[in-house]
Amino acid sequence: MASSFERYQKRRLISSYFSVILSIFLVLFLLGSLGLFLINSEKISNNFRENIPMSLYFKDKATPDDLAKFEETLKTAPYIKDFKFVHKDSAAVEQQEVIGEDFVHFLGFNPLQNSYDIHFNGEYVIKDSIKEIELTFKENELIEDVVYDQQLVELVNENITKITFWVLVISAVFAFISFLLINSSLRLSVYSKRFIIKTMQMVGATKSFIRKPFIWTSVKLGMIGSILAIIGVLAIAYYADSKFPTLLILEDTQSLFIVCGGIFIVGIIITYISTFFATQRFLNLKSDDLY
Repeated sequence: MASSFERYQKRRLISSYFSVILSIFLVLFLLGSLGLFLINSEKISNNFRENIPMSLYFKDKATPDDLAKFEETLKTAPYIKDFKFVHKDSAAVEQQEVIGEDFVHFLGFNPLQNSYDIHFNGEYVIKDSIKEIELTFKENELIEDVVYDQQLVELVNENITKITFWVLVISAVFAFISFLLINSSLRLSVYSKRFIIKTMQMVGATKSFIRKPFIWTSVKLGMIGSILAIIGVLAIAYYADSKFPTLLILEDTQSLFIVCGGIFIVGIIITYISTFFATQRFLNLKSDDLY
């Protein structure tokens, strides 16, 4: 009978520990994922901005030497990520494949122009900067036209600002919820041992002596939950890196260290504080109140 009761108590204890670890893991995993997003938000936003092209169309009087000189200026410009020269004959072939007709033969000449397709570094793809770059290009008398999607630039920047703001708000809300969830799980774990706490107190054990094993056990559970959350966040980082290799998330070891270190420290701090106040509450209760 005693052995059966002991097995029941052991199963209940393991179940209690498992629920605490699961709560810590889920909450810290979510917070860590949001933290990883926030730290890499600039990279993510720049990745979207850098995919917005600008096309420069040159007049027919622009000679190969003129184009070569212009290309040299592009190579040295700090705002240029990459560029590609599109010869008007190549553009005509591509256009013929799209529309399915040989319009050059029909017109008797190629109406298209030599052009450069340019992608900028992300920090320059904002309204004021890209407008200034556009005006600089238009000062070149050899350039016929400068074309880019101005509305898309504004839309991307507005959405990035909104997303960043709401991620910060959501992170703060989840940080608060995480504390409540972990605190509730730990309080339930301590609640199941309230009679043991009171018995130890009645035989003369000090409050710090009684708290120590509870806090140490909770901190160990916090460490386990934190390590599982770190593994989950690293898996998310690996997945994101495989889908968006230009972000180089795994290569940014400093950011990963900050996120993983933050998860581990938060897991320890929350479990320590929650267990301290939970045990303190039962230590201050009278024996009659335990029921």
